[in-house]
Amino acid sequence: MTIRIPIRIRRLAATAALLFCTPMLAAGTLQGTAAPDFALGGLSGPNMRLSEHRGEVVMLNFWATWCGPCRQEMPLLEEIHGRYRDAGFTVIGVNVDGESDRARRMAKDLGVSFPLLFDEDKSVSKLYGIRAMPVTFLIDRDGTVRHVHQGYRPGFEDRYLEQVRQLVTED
Repeated sequence: MTIRIPIRIRRLAATAALLFCTPMLAAGTLQGTAAPDFALGGLSGPNMRLSEHRGEVVMLNFWATWCGPCRQEMPLLEEIHGRYRDAGFTVIGVNVDGESDRARRMAKDLGVSFPLLFDEDKSVSKLYGIRAMPVTFLIDRDGTVRHVHQGYRPGFEDRYLEQVRQLVTED
């Protein structure tokens, strides 16, 4: 007896196998290494390169509009950005949705002022080993990944604040 599996199920299985079986660097293994450089277009238009922010402390946050914890975390990241931007700190949001219009609307609805970039082809997500949402990297002024946070739960922002404070006061 042969079981026929609909094409849509076969495609979904093939995509899942490719996503989960393709060797890639896990996000957590980047801690203590140089943050991989990249350039992406964003809300402000032209491409932004991560290396343009060398000399600043950077919070690099990968997020998606369909991610509930991302939506919950975004206003808190905005608050941290506002509090420390004058101390040489910035948040850069990297949206991984396939289409940027939803991300633009969500950012506007949430009042996000920090730079938002669009990783529509997932190339930067792969470079950083992103497997779930959200993932946040804290990068020091020399471009080294100092902290990696996978996921978000209420209270994580206290850890973010402590780590940002430490990094912006380092020489």
